[in-house]
Amino acid sequence: MDYSQDLIALWLTLKLASLTTLILLAIGLPLAWRLAQYQGSAKPIIEALIALPLVLPPTVLGFYLLIAFAPNTWFGQAWLWLTGSQLAFSFSSILLGSLLYSLPFVVQPLHTSFMQLNQHYHAVAASLGLSLNARVRFITLPLIKPALISAATLGFAHTLGEFGLVLMLGGNIPGQTQVLSIALYNHVEALEYSHAHQLAGLLLGLSFIGLVLLYKFNRPSFSTVAKQS
Repeated sequence: MDYSQDLIALWLTLKLASLTTLILLAIGLPLAWRLAQYQGSAKPIIEALIALPLVLPPTVLGFYLLIAFAPNTWFGQAWLWLTGSQLAFSFSSILLGSLLYSLPFVVQPLHTSFMQLNQHYHAVAASLGLSLNARVRFITLPLIKPALISAATLGFAHTLGEFGLVLMLGGNIPGQTQVLSIALYNHVEALEYSHAHQLAGLLLGLSFIGLVLLYKFNRPSFSTVAKQS
């Protein structure tokens, strides 16, 4: 039995999940921080937009993104001009889709942590002349470590299991957009249940290990967050 395509699908899945998690952490940290500070009337609307992928069927999001990525749209034309290739049915398209689809899984834990953060520490540090960058590095990030672990783990695990969105945006192109969930579907469709069991078990194992690590390393830190809130 040839496992080469499945190994490539595994590599693409891990690559997609890793890039999505890293980019969302870079975006989510300042976004969650600003959202925690903002108390304007538009805050519920912003929060709803961020949380929308939690309730929106992935095929709906994928459909509208597919339209937005089309070569005849301004965004599609700009991408074509910059890269020389169309965005739809490429790895870049499923990466962009994953960023939107997994956004709430990263932003919400960070936002909750920032809302609970005791600003007294920042005030004292500022009065002692500590710069903003130093306060963020030595005070904020250590205090929200549990939320960072949660955000990274949930973002990674959620991206691992994406199917409808990836299929809608990237199609089923081996070596380019065929991730493990799509490869699993292909095996089931071909009645290759033994092979499908192996991929399903792999996805189940990766998700389970991620959650075990989340609870293992996060549990001791919850008391710290509670004390400083």
